[in-house]
Amino acid sequence: MRRLKFKRVVSLLGALFVGVFLLAGCGNSSSNNSSSSNKTLTFWYAGDGDSDVKPMIKQFTKKTGIKVKIQSIPWSQYNDKLLTAASSKSGPDVLLIGTTQMAQFASSNSLMDLSSTIKNDKNLSPSKYFSGSEKTTKYKGKYYAVPWYAETRVLYYRKDVLKSVGYDHAPKTWDELYDAALKLSKRGKNMYGFNVDSSEPTFGFMFARQNGATLIKNGKTQFNSQQMVSALTYLDKFVKNGASPKQDLKLTIAQSFGKNGRIPMFISGPWEMSSIESDSGLKDSQWGVAELPKGKNNTSVMGGGNLAVFQYSKNKTNAVKLLKFLSTKQSQLTYYKKSNSMPTLKSAWSDSSLQSSKIQVFRKQLNHSQPMPAVKNWDEIGTNYLDVWEQIALKNTDIQQSMNSFNQKSQTLLDK
Repeated sequence: MRRLKFKRVVSLLGALFVGVFLLAGCGNSSSNNSSSSNKTLTFWYAGDGDSDVKPMIKQFTKKTGIKVKIQSIPWSQYNDKLLTAASSKSGPDVLLIGTTQMAQFASSNSLMDLSSTIKNDKNLSPSKYFSGSEKTTKYKGKYYAVPWYAETRVLYYRKDVLKSVGYDHAPKTWDELYDAALKLSKRGKNMYGFNVDSSEPTFGFMFARQNGATLIKNGKTQFNSQQMVSALTYLDKFVKNGASPKQDLKLTIAQSFGKNGRIPMFISGPWEMSSIESDSGLKDSQWGVAELPKGKNNTSVMGGGNLAVFQYSKNKTNAVKLLKFLSTKQSQLTYYKKSNSMPTLKSAWSDSSLQSSKIQVFRKQLNHSQPMPAVKNWDEIGTNYLDVWEQIALKNTDIQQSMNSFNQKSQTLLDK
């Protein structure tokens, strides 16, 4: 299922957006070129900066007289250049960084400690942001970034297809989700009800949290707890009973979610909406999005992008000015209208551009979304989890034993 496994701009954010550090080793470094005297800042941006952020940068320069050079970075180059930038201690002045990478780079002293800046500026008050988004900017009690845009996961579902098995609403609980999925899988050969995402590293952890699990406590991994094992047993039930594919089917959104709804329910982020609208062939009335069904709770995953100042910038004063300017409500709304990246400021959600019923579902879910643990080896832990889940889904390995081994391996990574 190509679309359903599409890496969220955010869990990939770790591997992708932080790569903005990376280009320091290629060409001239902004921290070497920029100074208070020439007032030129470099802002590293993942994607098309001319399209997404240039209007705001022009406003900033007009207001302050400070020039800003936007350096757009192709995502494919990020990982290759990351170590070069970190080791050379040279890079941009301001950068976009993925939420899952904050711990790695804060711990390596690559980001400026912004705690005093945030404490002394009421416009940057943590209370103004979604709780889960604000947490992504902290590491060991200090702030190293400010939230810029947020994303979370919701349930996508085919309204018309669910009605065929007696559901006039999206499943609201784990029990309803499984019941509806199993009924939908009985429609015929190669038909399913729900996608248990085997390519998303946070998927199992998200359900574990919904079952009351604590993933890491006081520096100790909890991945073999009863709550997590029970959650994975619940997900495995979809696979074993044919309600979910055992692995990614490499289908387009039109093949999986469109037409007769071969897989009429899946969990994903806001980027999936445009794919459905443009490629699925469905009418707007045929599909919807809903908050996640509840286990003990319905906690989702908080992702997105933050704004940070590079620790080795020689123009930190002006860099902080740019960061503050981009953190305003108006800037976040302008950015949303250009990029469809959702605001982290709660006040921005009163704007008319965010009032559609589908978009407002994300607003509600953001109130119940939390980031993955802020540990520097989290991406490696997530990758290892996918390997474990593959063994469970395809080879029917014992879940408790698998998670015992995974927990020990994860603790070793944590202790490095």
